[in-house]
Amino acid sequence: MRKAERYRHFTDYFTTHFPEPETELSFANPYELLVAVVLSAQCTDKRVNLVTPALLAQFPTPAHLAAATPDDIFPFIRSISYPNNKAKHLAGLGRMLAQEFEGEVPATIEELQRLPGVGRKTANVIVSVVYNQPAMAVDTHVFRVSHRLGLVPKTATTPLAVEKELVRHIPESLIPKAHHWLILHGRYVCVARQPKCAQCPLTGWCKYYDEVVSKQEVVPIKSVLKSPKSNIE
Repeated sequence: MRKAERYRHFTDYFTTHFPEPETELSFANPYELLVAVVLSAQCTDKRVNLVTPALLAQFPTPAHLAAATPDDIFPFIRSISYPNNKAKHLAGLGRMLAQEFEGEVPATIEELQRLPGVGRKTANVIVSVVYNQPAMAVDTHVFRVSHRLGLVPKTATTPLAVEKELVRHIPESLIPKAHHWLILHGRYVCVARQPKCAQCPLTGWCKYYDEVVSKQEVVPIKSVLKSPKSNIE
């Protein structure tokens, strides 16, 4: 199957069945989303959503965060992965937002990446979700699912390479949505260790299913029971 056909199947299915996907992080404004995305690095959205209400009640604006020290922030995020580093990042992020951006979250990837704790993935999430720009944030879910579906080649071995490949082939207007489609599919169906292929509606054109799952040998139950090496008692 040609790549263009795979992308057509991908966009056709998700635009039909999930036309308006959204991030699962809870937020009310760009500042709150930025804080949540920084906290979400190597952590689940569910855990972040449990932490942010109290954190943002204490530090509701960049000015409040700018006045805080990492020690002030740490107790609110102690259950998050890497809380010491993230407390430092949030304190520095608050100061920079207050001092250099007048308390506003920047709208460009370049400016966002100047903020402590903000890498390219986080910056792409912000410009995509907040500013609806055609940016593709590549996390572990996007990286895994795009390879399994055959949307990107095996030679795309870095997040940036995957990002460029996806942006090149997905219609610009759908890129912000495609980011969520890939994440949610990877989070709930195409999971890392045991993908739920039996429940997946994409197996008809999925490269992983065609090359791996469909070729797995099914051993008859009687053969297993008769095998002298069987551990079944």
